[in-house]
This record gives sequence, C-alpha cells and structure tokens, in this order.
Amino acid sequence: MILFFSILSMVAVANFQYGWTLFVPPLQKHLKQEQALIQVTFTVFVLLETWLVPFEGWLVDKFGPRLLVMLGGVLAGLGWVGSGKAESLTALYLSYALAGVGAGIVYGTAVGSALKWFPDHRGLAAGLTAAGFGAGSAFTVAPIANMIASAGYQAAFIRWGIIQGVTVIVAALFLKAPPPNWLPGTWTPEKAGGEVKKRQTTADFTSGEMAATPHFWLMYVMMAMVATGGLMATAQLNPMAVDFKVDKVPVSLLWLTMPALTFALSADRLVNGLCRPFWGWISDHIGREKTMTVAFGLEAAAIFVLIKFAHNPVLFVIFSAFTFFGWGEIYSLFPATCGDFFGRKHATANYGFLYTAKGTASVFVPIGSALAAGKAFDFRADFLLVLGGLLVLFALFVAPTALRLELGRNTKAILLALAGVLITYGIILTVIPTVWTPFHAKFTLPKTGWAGVFRVAIFFDVAAAVLAFFVLRRMKAPVPREVSGVAQHLAPAKVRGVA
Repeated sequence: MILFFSILSMVAVANFQYGWTLFVPPLQKHLKQEQALIQVTFTVFVLLETWLVPFEGWLVDKFGPRLLVMLGGVLAGLGWVGSGKAESLTALYLSYALAGVGAGIVYGTAVGSALKWFPDHRGLAAGLTAAGFGAGSAFTVAPIANMIASAGYQAAFIRWGIIQGVTVIVAALFLKAPPPNWLPGTWTPEKAGGEVKKRQTTADFTSGEMAATPHFWLMYVMMAMVATGGLMATAQLNPMAVDFKVDKVPVSLLWLTMPALTFALSADRLVNGLCRPFWGWISDHIGREKTMTVAFGLEAAAIFVLIKFAHNPVLFVIFSAFTFFGWGEIYSLFPATCGDFFGRKHATANYGFLYTAKGTASVFVPIGSALAAGKAFDFRADFLLVLGGLLVLFALFVAPTALRLELGRNTKAILLALAGVLITYGIILTVIPTVWTPFHAKFTLPKTGWAGVFRVAIFFDVAAAVLAFFVLRRMKAPVPREVSGVAQHLAPAKVRGVA
C-alpha cells in the first residue's frame, strides 16, 4: 500500500519534467525569447529538484514523509499555476523553481522510502517507484498537448498544476516511515543473493561519511555522465522533431496512428518508466555494475542511431524509445547501489546527495540548444545557476559542522550565520539569474547541429559503461575504517559493523 501511494505521488509530479518539452515552443513565441533562454527554465527546475534533495532527505529522515510530501505537492502545484501566469523570464524561472523544490521533495521521499521498506529487493523497489516518475506522463502527454492546442499553454499549466498538486497531497496521507531497524520478515543482508550480497553492508553511513569514500564520487561522476544524454533528449525532443520536420508526420505502429512527436513522447515516457523496475530486477540477480554496463551501452547505441535517422518519423519514434529505455535505469540502479554501499538508516539523505548529479547534468541542456543552432548564448544564466547551487550545497555542510564540532558559542554562531547567508545568496542566484547583470556575457557558439550535441552524450555513456565494468565492479564495499577524521566530525555515525 505504501509503495503504491509512493508511486502515485511520483506519477503526479512526472509532467513537471517530462511534459516540459511541450511548452517550449509556445513559451518561446509568447515571451519572444531565444530557445536557449527558455530552456534555462528546465535547468532551474532540475537544479532545484536535485540539489536541495539532501536537505529535504534529512528532513524526511527526521520528521517522516507525510508532511514533507504534502508540502511538496503544494509547492509543485503552485509552481505550474505560477508558470501559467508568468509574463517574463524571471517570473517563469521563479515559478518553475518552486515546482522543482516540490518535485524534489516528492522524488527524494518516495525513493528513500522504497529503499527503507524493501532492503531485500532494493533494485526492484527503487525501480518501481522511479517508474512512476518516468512513465507517469505517458498517458497525460496527449491530453496536455491537446489542451495547449485548444486552450493555450497557460490553461494547461494552471489546470494540470492544480490536478497534480491535489493528487500528491492525497497520496501523502498514506505514507509513513518504517520502524527503526526494520527488516522484512526473517530477511537479513546476509541472505542477499549473488553479486548483490558481496556489495551489501550492514553499516549505516551518514552523508558525511559517504562523501569520504571513493565509491560515492565515482558513482556521482557516472550518474552525471549518463544523465546528460537523457536530460538532453527529455528537454530537446520537441525542438529536435521540429528541426527535422517530423513532428506532425503521422506514424502507424502497434495498431496506433498519431503524429510522430506525440507518439514518441508517449512511448518514451512509458518505456522510460517500465525500464526502471526491469533493470532493477535484473540488477538484483546479476549485479548492479554488469547491468549498468549493458544499459549504458544500449543508450549510447540508441542515441547514435536516433541522430543518424531522425529524419525518418518511424525510426525517430522507435529509437527515441530505445534511448529512454537505456537511460531510465539510472534512477533504479544508482539508488539501489547507494543503499547497498551505505546502508538503510540514512538512505533518503544519502541518495539525495547522489541525486544532485542529475542537476549537474542539466546544465548542458540550454548549452545544447545553443550549440545545435550555433547562436549567441548568454552564459550568465548558467554560470549563476551553477554558482548558486554550489553555494547551497556548501552551506548544507557548514551548518552540520557548526552543530557537531566542539566549538565556542561565538564560533558556532558565525558558522551558522555564514550558512544562512550562503543558502540565501545561493537561492537568489539560482532562481533569478536574469537580474544579475555583472556577469552578462554572450558568446557565439559553433553550429554543431543535433549530431554534434549528442556525440557528447554518446561519449559520456560509453565512458560510464567502462567505469562501471572495470572500476566500480572491482571495488569492495566501503567499510568504516575508510572514513576520514574530517567526515567523522561532519557526521559521526553509529556503525553496527560490516557483513
């Protein structure tokens, strides 16, 4: 029952990311702005959805999921309603930033709950939960597209924002955290099978201890690499279909006929969701790293063929689906691997830190638009987004340090004040980058076309597959003695030992 309502809450926030591409052309026309600047909205959303999850995860671990998810539903709904009323880029960025915070609360809480309630099937449970986010928009893409065409994008934002926000609030009423040290039945980590058993630890690493291990940083780099291609496809599918002139061409597949873009969006979202429990289930049996190698390689091959034959509407639909089939698995494999390596107790906060890799990858989305068109691009926005996000992340480490170290009262007060200033300034930089003129600088980028843009994604996928098979697979599970003294000061944990 809890898993069902976790999935339902994920379904309700899926359109905030996967439905975005439908709004890009009408927003560009209405606001009279370059596509690259409109796509900064997507980067704002993903950064806020991901980079605040560590803090939100800490709140969930401390106060439970119900109230936090209800708050997430309110913020997400208000974000889309505000986007429907936005008449400037600044207002659009602010509104979608609000939606990002709300969606991040829902996402982090749902995946963290799955890892805690189902340690015996982490891959499958995380995959099913993440499937709600990946496939949640599959059946709403067509209604939203029709509403945009008939009533305008503003009406679609407002009406669907209310519907989705209310759905999250209702789902939150049925969520709760498992009891401390809870295990399903008679299961113990020692009973995990095959490759997974070798990775599962009984130690509960805090986020500070986790960050002191090479395992975390390797996974962070790998997740950012693979997320780049998927996020580009998510945000750019509509503009790419328009550029290749296949967006409105009718396609008949599996006894269905609809425009190529609508068909691709529906199929992509469905496949993106279904692949998550599939790859998670596979990883529970053959190991996370082997599964990563296969899936990452599949995504690289699919992107290559997609760009090669994107002018063919049928192949555009088929290989965009394969791209998402090879991308969606990162949202089941990485949380499961994170749980294997670093334990259950702090699973929500720990995966929250790893999930910020998706935000890092999102920075490439507006840059990709500018590269494809070869137009001048304002780097001020992306620069401030990254700077603001890094300040917030840094501040989230400053505050725990001030509280845990044996420092004088004045020193603690200074550190906490510094954390508050950094968070405030970071959020300002992140959500309203257009008002900060000192960093205004435009550069004309070379026109690479979509092929050049996605070659970067292909390289990242192949590199991540190699790292998974030849490096991560050979690393032993982290043990407490690998944790540095600095990390122990940041967040001392009660470790029960390692299997």
